[in-house]
Amino acid sequence: MSDTPTPEPSASPRRDFIREMVADDVATGRFGRAPATRFPPEPNGFLHMGHAKSICLNFGIAQEFGGTCNLRFDDTNPATEDIRYVEAIQRDVQWLGFQWDGLYYASDYFEQLYDIAEMLVQKGKAYVDDQNEEQIRTNRGTVTSAGTPSPWRERTVAENLDLLRRMKVGEFPDGAKVLRAKIDMAHANMIMRDPLLLRIRHAHHYRRGNDWCIYPLYDFAHGLSDAIEGITRSLCTLEFKDAREIYDWLVREAGFENPPTQIEFARLELDYTVLSKRKLLRLVNEGHVTGWDDPRMPTIAGLRRRGVRPEAIRAFAEVIGVARKDARVEIATFEHAVRNDLNMEVPRRLCVLNPLKVVLTNYPEGQVEQLEAQDYPHDVPKTGSRTIPFSRELYVDRDDFMEEPPKKFYRLAPGREVRLRFGYLITCQEVVKNEAGEVIELRCTYDPATRSGNAPDGRKVQGTIHWVSAAHAADVEVRLYDRLFAQPDPDDVPEGRDFLSALNPQSLVVIPHAKAEPSVLDAPLGSRYQFERVGYFYAEPEDSTPEKRVFNR
Repeated sequence: MSDTPTPEPSASPRRDFIREMVADDVATGRFGRAPATRFPPEPNGFLHMGHAKSICLNFGIAQEFGGTCNLRFDDTNPATEDIRYVEAIQRDVQWLGFQWDGLYYASDYFEQLYDIAEMLVQKGKAYVDDQNEEQIRTNRGTVTSAGTPSPWRERTVAENLDLLRRMKVGEFPDGAKVLRAKIDMAHANMIMRDPLLLRIRHAHHYRRGNDWCIYPLYDFAHGLSDAIEGITRSLCTLEFKDAREIYDWLVREAGFENPPTQIEFARLELDYTVLSKRKLLRLVNEGHVTGWDDPRMPTIAGLRRRGVRPEAIRAFAEVIGVARKDARVEIATFEHAVRNDLNMEVPRRLCVLNPLKVVLTNYPEGQVEQLEAQDYPHDVPKTGSRTIPFSRELYVDRDDFMEEPPKKFYRLAPGREVRLRFGYLITCQEVVKNEAGEVIELRCTYDPATRSGNAPDGRKVQGTIHWVSAAHAADVEVRLYDRLFAQPDPDDVPEGRDFLSALNPQSLVVIPHAKAEPSVLDAPLGSRYQFERVGYFYAEPEDSTPEKRVFNR
């Protein structure tokens, strides 16, 4: 179990159209029971940001209205599901700060669902069809023309029961027969044109083993599982809107009193990202990323490994809210939530990504000072400090020097003076180059009267740069992660190409020998820092070794 505390309900909880409905349910006693929601993922992959939105919504409503929220695995497809996904999903939900009231599996309901199937057959509401998948799809018709009834649609109740029971004991091969609801082949909603309920699949199930061979379709299992658990509001994304009729039809025909109702909301569409599990699986299987938890992935596991805190994800879900219509969310909204969260929480450190040596020619050889450095800026309600070593030889970032600087370049250049963060004012006196003409060293002087960066004579220095002592620097690997895709909508590509052609070739840049102040080695793996003037970084627990610490941006 996670020891992450459950987030407290907001003092003034956000209101949206779903919460208004739930508030009305409570006020009127509509369901005769407390609000009950559920989060029902299929265990065929890792959870992503879209799931996080749903998790925050379902668990949040339960917390706000004194109800319950179940975690239920929709494990009705044995071909794609695995226990490792079940474990990953539980880990992610708990890491986000939530704890389910009940843990359930659709596969536990197979017997009940089968009994309901027999009941539907006995009521003349379902029949066994011998048509294959292609025939069923073709005969369903179009949005402008009615479907063609199956030649097996008028089988007798006795014949249908006999065939269904023989399906259950494994007498028929895959695809030989299916059980369909008997509704209306001319229905305006094509989903209601005798939808499939059970299909034959001789496959090993990760929980049920080989003892089951007729598996319920999603539309059959979903609403009935909600009803079995006493859910009040089934919260789904908009692509399930057309399925609401079969949801209601099934729970009504099954005889559930005061059954759950389905509400749809807009799914998350995030710039520079794909949130299709099928597409994420391609990224993993084809090696475009290192796995489901690659820090470039929009999965919860990937975000966790990148160093994002659960508080930031919950804050993001709060900001974007719940809407009735689809709309793309700018990635900057999420990035702002992450920065805003980390800014208040993480200490500052100095790290030079692209080191250029600086020699202070008038600083005493062999001398080392310990300079006081503040961990947090003045606008953060946290305090703390540490000391950082200062010596004759330093590293500064190569980007902070230009031999021929343009106007408004306030960093190092020949003859220019800059302020070292927490340190002294230094002036560049000489540029040392190698035989290829590349700058390899700067020789500077420091002003010993300017410790802490202030000149006693009041002279103004506009530029402040970061640095580390060369003799004391920690050699670290820094991974600069960027957006996985190079354009806001990865699917907006020329005809004949797919979303993979929009991948960003610079989504990961590895700097094997960055130089950081030595204190970064003192904190445990999993610590977060702001490397001043560079960004926020996470001490990677999985790839760090005793010899080298790895930091993910």
